[in-house]
Amino acid sequence: MSNVYQAMFSKAIVKYVKSLQVKKYRNQHQAFVVEGAKSVLELLKSDFEIQHLFVTQEFKDEHNAVIIKGFKYEIVTEKELIAAGTFASNNAALAVASMRKLAQPKIHEHSLVIALDDIRDPGNLGTIIRIADWYGLEHVICSETCADFYNSKVISATMGSFTRVQVHYLDLPEWLAQHTSKFKIYGASLAGENLHRMHLKPEGIIVMGNEANGIRPEVAKQVNQLIKIPAFGHAESLNVATATAIIVDNFMHNA
Repeated sequence: MSNVYQAMFSKAIVKYVKSLQVKKYRNQHQAFVVEGAKSVLELLKSDFEIQHLFVTQEFKDEHNAVIIKGFKYEIVTEKELIAAGTFASNNAALAVASMRKLAQPKIHEHSLVIALDDIRDPGNLGTIIRIADWYGLEHVICSETCADFYNSKVISATMGSFTRVQVHYLDLPEWLAQHTSKFKIYGASLAGENLHRMHLKPEGIIVMGNEANGIRPEVAKQVNQLIKIPAFGHAESLNVATATAIIVDNFMHNA
């Protein structure tokens, strides 16, 4: 039996896909949207459950070996993909997937973990997830006020890394308090020690604070070492994702 359907997006499907741009409905349906060739291909290779898969004929022809592995899909036009999704252009694919149920994170005492305190910008969160994936970090811990992992802008910014990095939303001060005895907890701060002068190894928890306000006081109480990236010019600050990449790279330098 063929797993391909030649059909237009029904009004009901378009309504469903568009509803998933809102966190309330993502949580209600336990589903999210993935757009674009790179992200959809990574999704198809992952353990996420696919609810719907819409592809252009061009995408199907180019990636037939991946798509024919038992996935049911519909051939649609680029115009239909753009109308249903959020991308200004999309000549490849759009998928709806079920959210993944994650167990509480089990952090090995020799692991390096990124913890995010109130990171509101979806692009920054997505980029940090991609950075974690680049450096082989399995977990990102988020305060409950961070941007939603399943926001389409977050998913897009990860460039497929959302399939490999586990992102957990927890009461961050409480979670950190549970790990102070086993982990060195570092906090990024302009008042911190110059990390270029520190002997770092890829272990511990790195806390990155809000783009405008930094680490909240209740989180800072659990930090036992403040660190900073030294400035050599006159910029007031760094983007939080850029700062995360620089800091993690310093930790991984002796890995």
